[in-house]
Amino acid sequence: MADDYPVVINEDGIKIKTEKMEQEKLYHCIFEDRVYLFYKDELGLLHCYEVENPDVVQEISKHPKDLEEILKKYAGV
Repeated sequence: MADDYPVVINEDGIKIKTEKMEQEKLYHCIFEDRVYLFYKDELGLLHCYEVENPDVVQEISKHPKDLEEILKKYAGV
């Protein structure tokens, strides 16, 4: 992920730079065998979701650009 990506993993865990986040855009990271999803809504509120399904985590790890399609596939949408 690019240096300007607003979600960073370091020795302290996950750090989110909300000022770099665009509203209505989904961001993610993989930390401790889980996918974390972050979303800043139109009011500027931050939403966080955790995905622990190992199949989803593995697929997103291999194909991060297909994040939304993978999530839809496993959600049955």
